[in-house]
Amino acid sequence: MAGNAIDQTRRMLSLVTYLRERPGARVTDVARAFGITEDELIGDLDVLPMCGTSFRGGDLLDIDTDGDRIWWHNPDASGTSTGEPLRLAADEATALLVAARAVATLPGLRESDRQALVRATAKVETAAGEAAGASSRLSVTFESEGGVFADVDRAIAERRRVWLRYYSPARDELTEREVDPIRLFAVGHTYMEAWCRLSEARRTFRLDRVAEIRLLDEQSDPPPVELRDLSEGLVQPAAEDPEVVVEVGPGGRWVAEYYPHDSADELPGGGLRITLRTPDPASLRRLALRLGRDGRIVSPPDLAESARDAAREALAAYGE
Repeated sequence: MAGNAIDQTRRMLSLVTYLRERPGARVTDVARAFGITEDELIGDLDVLPMCGTSFRGGDLLDIDTDGDRIWWHNPDASGTSTGEPLRLAADEATALLVAARAVATLPGLRESDRQALVRATAKVETAAGEAAGASSRLSVTFESEGGVFADVDRAIAERRRVWLRYYSPARDELTEREVDPIRLFAVGHTYMEAWCRLSEARRTFRLDRVAEIRLLDEQSDPPPVELRDLSEGLVQPAAEDPEVVVEVGPGGRWVAEYYPHDSADELPGGGLRITLRTPDPASLRRLALRLGRDGRIVSPPDLAESARDAAREALAAYGE
């Protein structure tokens, strides 16, 4: 996803500046400052040593960690010292210009930053000469969640509460709620983890399902919560959990997005045959009732029959 790449790039650029000003910074302090887990930070640190002005010795960032502190051994490699001018190949100039023009269109970008980016892009165009011509024939469009990301990122930085109108495909409705953002993370899509004042519980919101967002004047004050390890996904079923097969029509395809699954095979007419595992198969009866005509449980047989019984009981209650 283009938006995720921009988000990670933005964080890593900030990380370079942060580490330059804080030699020997503690891993725990840096992870807390950026609202990410220590594992995510270590992942960024694994990438940074492959960045630099060239692949010649001394030009790459020499950043490492002993697990407790982070050290930058050649801070001049970031280009702030006087050295050889950076020379761009034609493909590098094209990629840089296309990316710069795309970023300049992102919602949520400060106007001063946008103008600075436009000026820098003009200078690169002049320096690139004929190579700049190819970039004018290319364009990149980011998903609309970029603006939501910018607002949530600002809310976290300023510790402000957020008002949302959020679409829930499971209920096919928009709900309004106030939340205290905790962190942003990406697992396939980009999510916000927050303390929801409507449910008084920790909830996860997918940014591309935020229909409207507004920063509030109230200070964000989520209760202390232990951050979950999301390296293996939002939900992590065990291999020994019972297997359940669900078939859904086009209106139930959202199940494959909400429930971690082993497989999702296409069916005629736009449906899916989804195989998943859960420690509590009986809990999927509620899913079957929610799906209605848009889906059914296929196996195990006893769960399928139990779901049919629950549906008959619900219909009988309406008929009384």
